[in-house]
Amino acid sequence: MLLDSIHSPTDLKRLSMSELPQLAQEIRQFLIEKLSATGGHLAPNLGVVELTLAMHYLYDSPSDKFLFDVGHQAYVHKMLTGRMDRFDTLRQKDGLCGFVKRTESEHDVWEAGHSSTSLSGAMGMALARDMQGRANKVIAVIGDGALTGGMALEALNHIGHEKRKLTVVLNDNEMSIAPNVGALHNYLGKVRSDKTYRKAKDEFEWLLRKVPAIGGKLAKTAERLKDSLKYLVVPGMLFEEFGLKYLGPVDGHDTEKLIEAFRQADKCEGPVLIHILTVKGKGYSPAEADSHKWHGITGSYKIESGQVLKPVGPPMYTEVFGNTLIELAEKDERIVAITPAMPGGSGLLGFAQRFPGRMFDVGIAEQHAATMSAALAMEGMKPVYAVYSTFLQRAYDQVVHDICRHNANVIFAIDRAGFVGGDGETHQGVYDIAYLRHIPNLVLMMPKDENELRRMMATAVAYDEGPIAIRYPREQGRGVAMDEQLAPIPIGSWEVVREGDYAAILAIGPMVQVAEEAAELLKREGLSVRVVNARFVKPLDEAMLAQLAKDRLPMLVLEETAVSGGLGSAILEHYAQHGLQPTVQLAGIPDRFIEHATIKEQRAEVGLTAEEVVKHLRSFALLKRQRQTAN
Repeated sequence: MLLDSIHSPTDLKRLSMSELPQLAQEIRQFLIEKLSATGGHLAPNLGVVELTLAMHYLYDSPSDKFLFDVGHQAYVHKMLTGRMDRFDTLRQKDGLCGFVKRTESEHDVWEAGHSSTSLSGAMGMALARDMQGRANKVIAVIGDGALTGGMALEALNHIGHEKRKLTVVLNDNEMSIAPNVGALHNYLGKVRSDKTYRKAKDEFEWLLRKVPAIGGKLAKTAERLKDSLKYLVVPGMLFEEFGLKYLGPVDGHDTEKLIEAFRQADKCEGPVLIHILTVKGKGYSPAEADSHKWHGITGSYKIESGQVLKPVGPPMYTEVFGNTLIELAEKDERIVAITPAMPGGSGLLGFAQRFPGRMFDVGIAEQHAATMSAALAMEGMKPVYAVYSTFLQRAYDQVVHDICRHNANVIFAIDRAGFVGGDGETHQGVYDIAYLRHIPNLVLMMPKDENELRRMMATAVAYDEGPIAIRYPREQGRGVAMDEQLAPIPIGSWEVVREGDYAAILAIGPMVQVAEEAAELLKREGLSVRVVNARFVKPLDEAMLAQLAKDRLPMLVLEETAVSGGLGSAILEHYAQHGLQPTVQLAGIPDRFIEHATIKEQRAEVGLTAEEVVKHLRSFALLKRQRQTAN
């Protein structure tokens, strides 16, 4: 096999161009087999095999800079840069990262877990190169879906203005995670399908090749004629108007044509955009047939049938959210759903089928989604903005300025709150409490189980006094019984789920279960622990906090979020404002990024386990004895 001889880009360059198609086939088979065990982003990587081969075949990484937008389509890049033997550890603790990672290889020069960033990165690297007098190439790969992100268009505007030498590869597979939407997608469709332009372009280039040694004024005239041809048959020529030289469309699965396009781009002055057409999931029929499903497979699958092996047991919180939203929308016509390119991941596919006129996928545009939600609320609708915690970070200004400042009745459905497992540090949903709870007018809550999620959704729909947010984790529910009648929860109310007089654990979300497990362990030692479901992060249950202080119970705040600015911080602030000094310890995520692993392993790494909680609580006995001795 050719693949066995590839340990670095240097090995790849020893192959003839005629051998590259065979290597591409071997790479696809390797990925299909390895990811059937580990899971991962299969479809995006199958679509960029030839592109990645062409880049490494022609250019010299890491001197030449390859920037992959988002970075989950860089598995082939990892294979060609000496990491093939680590694919059994993909997305596992201390194993190969599922995204580009700078500390993993010198060839990983740009890492990102959020889309639409590669063009800004490429602009910065091109500027640095020119200011330092270097001559390396800068190549940014971005998908057509990522171009719906405003940051990408901002970068295109600046790239065209600066006229620095760099190459943008537009990987057009008509998909991001879900099918693309919007005017830009429709424009690319015209370019992609305009046979008149493509035929005329090919014939004109054939004619030019027949004229020997074109130079001087004749060459410039020919180039102007070619540009005029583009403007004549393709409306707008958007990228040329941005100031980039446009090449394409090019077959993204023909290595020879790709290499020729890169060589042509290298001869051009200033920035160039190469528009390539690819098939997401190329070479694996289940992924080609449903690239949405196969964008990211979290578990294993059967290669022959494509059957994904799903965990048995209770439904995921995301599924509960989606089904409950349909139930609520049947009774309340104000409810509309908004998602930034994540209808499947956010559990909204069923809602879209049931209420197609009340579902809005805005593309990778979190900021626009937030502001649009505010306007919908102002006009009497009940917008539900379904978004991953990590992606809501991108809309912080809009949450403050357009939603909370206006006190707009927007419901935030914040999925993937807490640890996310294999996606790792770029996707951890552990900062939303810190960046949301200090904003005026916002109510913030998290359920202890899937039934409480349903009740919180009913609470949010019934709440018409401003924005309200529900955060929930990326995991299965606890398998509890579901209420048929969804009674709203009083805003700001906590509940005692277990009585005790030794100490109290104030927990939210999945940590309530951890707290109950710890309390059960201590019960065997004769210690009774009070467990509080502190389900509202804002507003706090001030009456219960006052009672806890009155009872002189030492408290442990347990949360799967950043300790800085989290629930524990809010509780300490409350007691400080009231001149109280009860014993309060915080257990959460320390001030560092937590890398990819299973959620269970990530919790163990930071001490969010029943066993570690027991150690915390035993320390309260030591503190109590020290105080008694001091008195």
